[in-house]
Amino acid sequence: MAVRGEAADNVCMLDVKTLNVQALEGLSPSAVTELAASLIAQLAATQAALQAKDAQIEAKDEEIARRDHEIKFKDARLERLTFQLAQFKAWKFGARTEAMNAEQRHLFEEAAAEDEADLEAQIAALKAEAAQDAKPADDKRRPRRAKLPEHLRRVDHHHEPETTTCDCGEPMRRVGEDVSERLDVVPAEFFVHRHIYGKWACKCCSARGEGRLTQEPAEPQIIDKGMPAEGLLAHTLVARYVDHLPYYRQETINARSGVHTPRSTLAAWSGAAAGALQPLYEAHRAFVLSARVLHADETPVKMLDPGAGKTTRAYVWAYARGEHDDAAGVIYEFCRGRGSKYPADFLAEWRGTLTCDDYGGYNVVIEREGCVEAGCLAHARRKFDELAKAKASAVAELAIQRIAKLYRIEAEVRTMDVMQRLTHRQQYAAPLWEELHAWMQAERGRVPDGGATAAALDYSLRRWKALGRFLHDGAVSIDNNHLENLMRPWAMGRKAWLFAGSELAGQRAAMVMSLVQSAKMHGHDPWAYLRDVLERLLAHPNHRLDELLPHRWRPCDAAPKVAA
Repeated sequence: MAVRGEAADNVCMLDVKTLNVQALEGLSPSAVTELAASLIAQLAATQAALQAKDAQIEAKDEEIARRDHEIKFKDARLERLTFQLAQFKAWKFGARTEAMNAEQRHLFEEAAAEDEADLEAQIAALKAEAAQDAKPADDKRRPRRAKLPEHLRRVDHHHEPETTTCDCGEPMRRVGEDVSERLDVVPAEFFVHRHIYGKWACKCCSARGEGRLTQEPAEPQIIDKGMPAEGLLAHTLVARYVDHLPYYRQETINARSGVHTPRSTLAAWSGAAAGALQPLYEAHRAFVLSARVLHADETPVKMLDPGAGKTTRAYVWAYARGEHDDAAGVIYEFCRGRGSKYPADFLAEWRGTLTCDDYGGYNVVIEREGCVEAGCLAHARRKFDELAKAKASAVAELAIQRIAKLYRIEAEVRTMDVMQRLTHRQQYAAPLWEELHAWMQAERGRVPDGGATAAALDYSLRRWKALGRFLHDGAVSIDNNHLENLMRPWAMGRKAWLFAGSELAGQRAAMVMSLVQSAKMHGHDPWAYLRDVLERLLAHPNHRLDELLPHRWRPCDAAPKVAA
């Protein structure tokens, strides 16, 4: 500011000198005095204006410094939040070899989801603020919200002005409307079915002492003379085997609606309903095992052993129709162990192509005449993936890249029929498969024995014929991921109810989950399916039982019947 003041003084002095030379000659002393006073006043005004400008510049410099500080703070916060979000996503989708084990991941997954949503909201807010600072104020762009499903019931609330008379006194006319939708929920509603059976008598016969009473017979029920209707039984089964809610939690939830359902009562209801579904389960089993291509897998489940006072390890075996089968279906079997006798007995009459992993328990089935093994390429890839994540092998990374090309071709053939799929695979995937085989053999000759890379290569080369089965049959999948995804409900369930109370309880769970998971595969609502099946099952002819199987059932009249 002092430099600017000196410059102004020099300018003013120059002007005064110019005036002395050019205009002061011949002026009277009073005129010179007035001119000098005017110049001094102008000089003072100029200095005051410059001082005001300097103050404004200093204020702007302070504002710029403040904004720079805020931007740096926001950038640092955005970087920190982005890093935290990346950590949460890595923890959520990462490998099981990280710090938290599977049980811990399950216990904290709800908190992780909340934290992830919170971080994303904060990041979005920071980015919105930054965009608002960087863009003009009249930018009207807003994120588009997904439209609410059309099948939901709509409750209209009309909002109109108190008066539709204009200030000029003339009536206004409606020219349009704006509609905004908000999602709401009503908790589960319990209601009572009242079945009223009229009694009819003939007065004439009664007068002759021949009393005759006519009345409709009672409708058959799953629980004879029991309290629950089929909708409540289906609700209890779905809460247990689809939402994985233990009975004590269902008891608490029902109590909030003023209905007392002790957990022992809920368990009895489930047992009776599952018992009624037994014939349907057997029919569904026959349907699943009628497929030429099957997927097979197994997973451990804890079972209570009251005599020993602890839990023992049992297994759930799963068998699903081929991934490319037009009629999907899965069947579960609860067994005490993992021995080969269980798949041997369950698949005693079955013949076809069995897609499975390298577990030796399936050999007794595969070695039968008429049975063929198909391997799981996802299992082979997983061994290379573990090495690649650990940065332990360049060979593993190259193997993953080569296998990825095969999966891209599989994505292309997913919607094709069997013959088109086989033709496309032979044309595009077979050459890549041969190149992969030659490359793996060459790399195996270079890597030393006993290492993890050698083990990964040996696994694929040893099972090469089974892994390449998909190239010779268009109905066979490239891996067993189809069934592994169908095993997830068991992984979720065993963490919720911890263990099966008995072998019979495990078999009951396998039976119900076979039906509801198959229903879900066909897009059915599990509750609507079970409610309708339980209503029709007792009176349905046995020779038409197949009509109630998930792949044939149609929700033609699946809405609950509520008396007016």
